[in-house]
Amino acid sequence: MTKPPMAASTTAEQERISEEAEFLEAQPFDLLAVPVIGPLLRWRHSRTALQIPLLAVSVVMIIEGLVGPTLSPKNLATVLTWVHFRGALVLAILCAGNLFCLACPFMLARNFMRKWIRPRFAWPRVLRNKWIPVGLFAAVLFFYELFGLWASPWLTAWVILGYFAAVLVVDGLFTHGTFCKFICPIGQFNFIASTASPLEVAVRDPEVCDGCTTKDCIRGRRAPSSPLVVLQRGCELALFQPAKVGNMDCTFCLDCVHACPHDNVGILSRLPAGELMSDPRRSGIGRFSRRNDISALAVVFCFGALMNALGMVSPVYTVESWLKRTLHLNSQAGVLGILFAAVIVVEPAILLGLAALLTRAWGRVKSGWLAIAVRYSYALAPLGFGMWLAHYGFHFFTGLYTIVPVTQNAFAEMGFPILGEPRWTLVGLPKTVVEPLEFGFLLLGLAGSLLISWRLAQDDSHEHPVRAFLPWGTLSIILFLCCVWLMTQPMDMRATMLAG
Repeated sequence: MTKPPMAASTTAEQERISEEAEFLEAQPFDLLAVPVIGPLLRWRHSRTALQIPLLAVSVVMIIEGLVGPTLSPKNLATVLTWVHFRGALVLAILCAGNLFCLACPFMLARNFMRKWIRPRFAWPRVLRNKWIPVGLFAAVLFFYELFGLWASPWLTAWVILGYFAAVLVVDGLFTHGTFCKFICPIGQFNFIASTASPLEVAVRDPEVCDGCTTKDCIRGRRAPSSPLVVLQRGCELALFQPAKVGNMDCTFCLDCVHACPHDNVGILSRLPAGELMSDPRRSGIGRFSRRNDISALAVVFCFGALMNALGMVSPVYTVESWLKRTLHLNSQAGVLGILFAAVIVVEPAILLGLAALLTRAWGRVKSGWLAIAVRYSYALAPLGFGMWLAHYGFHFFTGLYTIVPVTQNAFAEMGFPILGEPRWTLVGLPKTVVEPLEFGFLLLGLAGSLLISWRLAQDDSHEHPVRAFLPWGTLSIILFLCCVWLMTQPMDMRATMLAG
């Protein structure tokens, strides 16, 4: 379909929408139209079919973690969790989107529970934000380092059990998708990361939605004879498809796909990170520029990537020793608390605050410095995702084959040595292959952050976009160089037989 020519007064926002539309027209793609994959996802029980194997694996990991080998490189719980799961998660998001939440085993347990226990309460309005998951996300990173979870199969098993318990308690009491939207730290990680994904759940034709009177995608499809009987639930995270923008808060559950009576919802291609280049009102979320909590989540996501990698390189041990001597601290928790506060709170506050002040002064942007910092903080998400990809990808690829001997060992310990003797010499890909991938991920993240910063600067400062962009472009480059430095340091091969 040809488009009418744009008027000379077209705004930068309209130009960006036009560019994204042209991108989609040039590369039309719907995952639901792909042979085999599409019909599988359209099947009403597709999510359950994906969740059952992951639930079975989770149960095995719990048992193995509690009663299996105490040496982490020989235990399925630690190897699968800290080597394979994390790497597969970020790579899946990069390629397709939030696939883990689609196949989440915790939701299978929750849905089973809700057959007998119906939640009665609504989540308190004052807590309908991301501040709790921001704190939980930071806490997970902190306790991972403090307790050395990668080295403890027993603690890893209890973390998985605790997750199941939290899901059952929260969603046993509160209606809708409360745990996913307002609690789950893994989910929040996936939401922010998937803003850079090339796919999103979206409507195919907005005009079809304009003529829809039932709004089943959010209300759910009900039996004609009895409106109280729900045949297919709608979106539990309050995302109304015609007004939904991007992947934030979307678990890829596909309830909207199954509920839509017009078959008008697909998993469509889009410009990666395009949702961060504009600030429309989003269903269930509002405007990003007015969500300080989601901005804080993006900041913790980016700087948490640096802190998580920093904890695995040798220079941090020197810093920790210096802090203990200087401050006379004997508590590891105290030392880690100082490091986390410095990297995740103090450092971003200074850097983002300074960049916002410079953008306001140089670019003559009228907004206050805090509003500018919130608006541009989302530009750091692609760089943060690039760092998570480089870091988790390093462990995943260098420990890719470790699952083979660990599985062999698990079967042998259960009295079924059917897979043969464990081949502990199997490890993974050589660093000469992995390192180019790491730097490629980082460069992709940098490119995304620079592009988003530039687009935002064009919108905010029509007269001086370069001046408005320079502080954020410089900040992105500085953080990129920090990421490169971290990835060039000798890194602990945690949860593998090469662990130091």
